[in-house]
Amino acid sequence: MQHSGDLSTALPGKKRQPRPPGPTGTLIQGVMPEFTRDSLAFITRCRDYGDVVRMRFLYQRVYFLYNPNDIESVLSINAKNFIKARTLRTPFFQRLVGNGLLTSEGNDWRRQRRLAQPAFHRQRISGYGDVMVEYAERLMTQWRTGEERDIYRDMMRLTLEIAAKTLFNADVSGDADKVGQVLSRMVKPFASQATFKWILDNRLPTRAHKEFFSAANEIDELIYRIIGERRASGRDEGDLLSMLLAAHDEDDGSQMTDRQLRDELMTIFLAGHETTALTLSWTWYLLAQNPEVEHKFHAELDEVLDGRLPAVADLGRLKYTEMIAKESMRLYPPAYGLGREAIEECEIGGYRVPAKAQVFMFQWALHRDPRYFDDPARFDPNRWTEDFTTALPKYAYFPFGGGPRACIGNYFAMMEIVLALATIGQRFRFSLSPDHAVSLLPAMSLRPKDGIKVRVEKRRPR
Repeated sequence: MQHSGDLSTALPGKKRQPRPPGPTGTLIQGVMPEFTRDSLAFITRCRDYGDVVRMRFLYQRVYFLYNPNDIESVLSINAKNFIKARTLRTPFFQRLVGNGLLTSEGNDWRRQRRLAQPAFHRQRISGYGDVMVEYAERLMTQWRTGEERDIYRDMMRLTLEIAAKTLFNADVSGDADKVGQVLSRMVKPFASQATFKWILDNRLPTRAHKEFFSAANEIDELIYRIIGERRASGRDEGDLLSMLLAAHDEDDGSQMTDRQLRDELMTIFLAGHETTALTLSWTWYLLAQNPEVEHKFHAELDEVLDGRLPAVADLGRLKYTEMIAKESMRLYPPAYGLGREAIEECEIGGYRVPAKAQVFMFQWALHRDPRYFDDPARFDPNRWTEDFTTALPKYAYFPFGGGPRACIGNYFAMMEIVLALATIGQRFRFSLSPDHAVSLLPAMSLRPKDGIKVRVEKRRPR
């Protein structure tokens, strides 16, 4: 890669400041072709330029950040000077999640966060543990020793059903496969965001554009059905949907429309089930390749549970299982990057960043940075000791984001991951299918491109 110039022109009345280094790219497209060829490799290579890297995507100036302190500045300390990046304001993304918690800004976001927060209190979340274990146990009744399964598809089904039941008290088991397939169709185009095709598909009635909106309509049918059934029943189930239905605006007393409810439910459907499913899927993938870790994992389950099903009360004792989950999210963070747009000119890492610049921070790069993780490519749950966690810079590891916009459901997700691993790991182990190559699809989240095929083997607790 070529470096861009290292000094900016002097601004009137301002001290001449250095310009961050970075790849130049082509005359018209900038770094778009290089990014599109292999975005994860490109993100990793750009770290060689330094902690703040400047580049151009078409006409848009973009900055990549690789220092935990700079990331903390953007996400937390100076969060008020940033809004969500333009990538979340495209027609496709707006059609997918609308104006929910993920994309809303300012007063709209603060109001929606206040309304949703009670549903994610730890005490309430703890009551969902039995449902998580029950659904995981129900899934395993379909498995037979020696058969080949796509564990990614199974985990997507499991977490979708759990999200619908615990957050909306809805049983979507009959729709789970269909919803999973439709969501996959909707997410795949996001793997081509830095291309002219993506720009055209978002703005013109191309075939891809029509297919995306058709898939969105299919998802809407399910969401609006759940809303309609709850409105008709009038019951307060004590879940998020009931809270949102009952909520009144503090200023004018109005309630949320079906469209507003749809946007919130869609946001939580995606964030509440897909990221958890991905963590579980990548964890089984890693365990299948690391027998020593798998052996220690099974030993903990056998000692703590002694053959019985896990419960929320066991979480504090399943420490190694939690370490496995943390290490899986380090190597394969479901949200592998996030972006912000500067509202006003600011300084990051000693460099001037102009207003409207796009700033990106990548868990994929920070989580694999040898400055913070010894032998970063190795799957090593043992690294997650209390001393290591205390010494680690706050934003060297941020699978759930950070600052005021951090994931509202992080405790829910960790509880579900550990309970699902414990429930399934007691009864089954998996080996990777030798005929199936697992590859990465960095779309809206870090997915396995063609699933993760495994052979199922039943085990007995010792």
